[in-house]
Amino acid sequence: MRKSTIYLFVLGLAVLIMAAVASAGLVAAAQTNTSTMANTNSGTMRHKPRKPKTKSTWTGRCDPEKQEQADLSGDYTGKVNYPDASLTGDATLNIAGNDFTLTAGATTQKGRITAVTTCGYTAATMMFGDLTPPTPSRNPPDALPAVSLRVRKMGDRVTLMTVPGEKRSFSFGTAGTGKPRPRKHRGKGKTKTDATAPATTPPQQ
Repeated sequence: MRKSTIYLFVLGLAVLIMAAVASAGLVAAAQTNTSTMANTNSGTMRHKPRKPKTKSTWTGRCDPEKQEQADLSGDYTGKVNYPDASLTGDATLNIAGNDFTLTAGATTQKGRITAVTTCGYTAATMMFGDLTPPTPSRNPPDALPAVSLRVRKMGDRVTLMTVPGEKRSFSFGTAGTGKPRPRKHRGKGKTKTDATAPATTPPQQ
C-alpha cells in the first residue's frame, strides 16, 4: 500500500473521530440546555393558588341590599305642614297605590308616592304635581317638587316626615301619632311607722 493512500486513510479516520466527538458534545450540550430550560420553565410556570372569592356578607338579622316595595294605600286624617304648597293644619291624605291626594282647607295637591322598606326602615318620595309628560317646547317647565321622607306606619296610622338634609320641609301625621302618652308615675309605698309615746317616769314621792 502506498504511503499516500495510508496518509489519506489515517486523515479520514481522524476526521471521522473528531466529527463523532463534536456530535457527542452537541448532543450533551443540547440535553443540558433542555434540562435547564425545563427546570427554568417549571419554576416560572407555576400557577399561584387562587384565592376563593368571598361573598358579600352583612351583620345583623337583615340584608341591607334587599328592598321591598311598601304599600301605604289608605285614607288618613291628621295634620300637615308643607309651607311650599301652602298646606297647613287639618288635612286628609288619600293614597291609592302610588297616587296620592292631599287636601288641607281649600288647597289640594296631587302626585305620586313610592315607598321602599329596608331592614325595617321605610323611605318614601312624594312628587307633587301632574306627571303627564309636557309638550316639547323651547321653554320646558320647571321640574316638579319632590321631598324625601321617612315613613312610620302602624295599623291605620301613618307619619311622614322629611329626612335630614332635605331642603323642603314636610310633615304629616294622623291623629294620635307623634305625641307620646304621658306615663303615670307610681308613688312609692309609704312605710307605716308605729308612733311610740315617749316614756314617762313616775313622780318621785
